[in-house]
Amino acid sequence: MTALLEARGLSLAVAGRLLCHNLDLVIRAGQRWAILGPNGSGKTTLLHALAGLRNAQGGEVHLQERPLAHWRPRERARLLGILLQDYDDPFPGTVLETALIGRHPHLRRWQWEGREDLARAREALRLMDLEGLEKRAVASLSGGERRRLAIASLLVQEARLLLLDEPTNHLDLHHQVRVPQLLAERATGQEGAILMVLHDVTAAMHCCDHALLLFADGATLSGAAAAVVTEENLSRLYGHPVRRWDGADGPVWSPQYGGCNRTGGGKPSSAPGRGAGG
Repeated sequence: MTALLEARGLSLAVAGRLLCHNLDLVIRAGQRWAILGPNGSGKTTLLHALAGLRNAQGGEVHLQERPLAHWRPRERARLLGILLQDYDDPFPGTVLETALIGRHPHLRRWQWEGREDLARAREALRLMDLEGLEKRAVASLSGGERRRLAIASLLVQEARLLLLDEPTNHLDLHHQVRVPQLLAERATGQEGAILMVLHDVTAAMHCCDHALLLFADGATLSGAAAAVVTEENLSRLYGHPVRRWDGADGPVWSPQYGGCNRTGGGKPSSAPGRGAGG
């Protein structure tokens, strides 16, 4: 099966510090990837390099077997979409107008959005629980609503490959669970793929089948999630003991709190509710 995105011998560095060296990564249609790693390990930098937003110190990135640099921006945007970690609205607008930005790669120069474009935007807003807010000013939204609006705009773009930098930022508990699962279902259901930077290991493993670990020393480890995401690897990744608990809804990953337990230690009697973070 043809690769949607491929990194070949990719090397990245920031301020003289090596983040990854000679990284090979192949993302194929139907795959759901999670990027895990501690703060400062280069997760965002890598995502930007894969999207063509920054240059690598070595290696190449190929989109559908063509070098990323050889794609025209409009063509590339029809295949690859990115959700940034933080997003500012440079111009005032309504919720619906902002969602429609995702249709720009599909429109000709000076072409206005049509009925079908509006229908796609409204459907994306519905999926992000923003239905009924179409006429609201973006500036009036909460941080979580604004985050869901950015994701809605990305869905309207209908790119086959989605690169997402911490998509659960600012989201409440319900949407922290629902949004990554929805993104995974839509991407793979449309012969696409996703690559998400996440801090919650439990959430990542519930919606992703592959994982890329970025270690603080520049080492990387990637492959099927079941083989890569282990107690040993996660403990090394975060520099802190991480334990797996098998709960009713599947495995839960949790940091070991040790002396933080005021009641005097010992293992908890049931699985904790949140996964390990970086």
